[in-house]
Amino acid sequence: MKTMQFCLQTNGREEEFHFEMRRMVNAGYTGRDQEKVRNHIEELKKEGVPAPESTPTAYGMITQLLYFEDEIEVVSERTSGEAEYILLCSGEEVYVGVGSDHTDRELESVSIIKSKQVCPNIMSDRLWRLKEIRKDWDEIILRGWVKNEEGERVLYQEALLSAMMTPEDLMGFVKNRLDDKNLNGMVIFSGTIPILTGKFVYSSYFEAELFHPRSERQLNFSYQVRVLDYLRG
Repeated sequence: MKTMQFCLQTNGREEEFHFEMRRMVNAGYTGRDQEKVRNHIEELKKEGVPAPESTPTAYGMITQLLYFEDEIEVVSERTSGEAEYILLCSGEEVYVGVGSDHTDRELESVSIIKSKQVCPNIMSDRLWRLKEIRKDWDEIILRGWVKNEEGERVLYQEALLSAMMTPEDLMGFVKNRLDDKNLNGMVIFSGTIPILTGKFVYSSYFEAELFHPRSERQLNFSYQVRVLDYLRG
């Protein structure tokens, strides 16, 4: 197991929280409107991303690939982040975070699962209790930003969580894919929302946020992307 320390935002205060991670799954194509999902798949095929056999999808991830750092290293210039909500299952409790499934787009055209293992998952070190925000879930906003070539921060993704599978449906889907049906200690990345630019942006910067409009609370983080290019060929 991997022990992780978080700051839990609960009932207007913050407290330390430790989570024992056993497994990690990256879900994909998790939109509630599966017709839109199919249209998105057709768009991705134009980028060379192969279509999955069925949707939604789930990929088991190496647990050591969960990062909290503000900089990651990648081996290709064609990588990009994806804003996602995250579920952490701990006994009877479920916690919510925000993160990015950073993906190697060049390798994705060959193998989706390998394209995810070659880059880390990144997430914030702050969480919410799901039961405290569940009634407002569909109103919560998920956003992602990149920086353009001029270094300007540009909105890259934005959607209400009503566009995505509910936490219960997502956990049920992952549970049904498990041999032992045990979600305790599981970290689930939700899959992402459409990009606003119409195509991937291979930026050296990515930022993501969950915004709760009723309370104006937010979970956010950002990171720099550094390509391993310091050796001469």
